[in-house]
Parts: sequence; C-alpha cells; structure tokens
Amino acid sequence: MKNQSEKNQLFNRLLDQKRFWSYDMPGVEEVPDDILIEKTLLYLDIDDINLLFRLFPARKIKQVWLNRLVVQGDYYGRLNKFLAWMYFDIKKPESYLKRMESRYLKNIL
Repeated sequence: MKNQSEKNQLFNRLLDQKRFWSYDMPGVEEVPDDILIEKTLLYLDIDDINLLFRLFPARKIKQVWLNRLVVQGDYYGRLNKFLAWMYFDIKKPESYLKRMESRYLKNIL
C-alpha cells in the first residue's frame, strides 16, 4: 500500500507539471512503470528520483534509462552524465554513454 501512495506522489507531481498532457488516463494505475520512470528521471528533482529508487529495482530503472534517455545522445547529455555518476556508479560516464549509444545504433542498423 505504501508503494502505491509513493507512486501516486510521483504521478501527481508529474501531473502538476503537465507532463501527461498527451495521455488520456484517470490515474497512476494506467501509467506503465517505464513511462513513470522515464518522466521522473527527465522532469522531477533528486528527491523524487531517490523515491523512484525505493519504488523500483535499480536494474529496471537503469534499463529504462538506457533504452529511453541514453539513446538520445547529446540531447540529454548532461542529465545522462549526472545519472550515470550519481545513481549507477559509472566511473567514466562520458565513455560509457558513447559506448551505449554506439551499441544502440549498431543494433538498429
């Protein structure tokens, strides 16, 4: 029950910032976890990201980060470097991000 109220807290903060303007959904139950994770990483602050890590396994958050944010390349460059260093304990964020981006590009080509 506590997890649901914390998910609601993140969802409501995102709603307050109009981050679900293109979605027609009545509540947090309708939001897939990967969308909630992605939007929290992109738009909310450190306290909310810390809450995210209490709600979901780090492995799941990292997978969403890699699949949705890292593949954007330089568009989220500073954010990705910060997340890599702060939350995923990556020692050399710049080279890691370039490697992950290259791997993604090889897979789609």
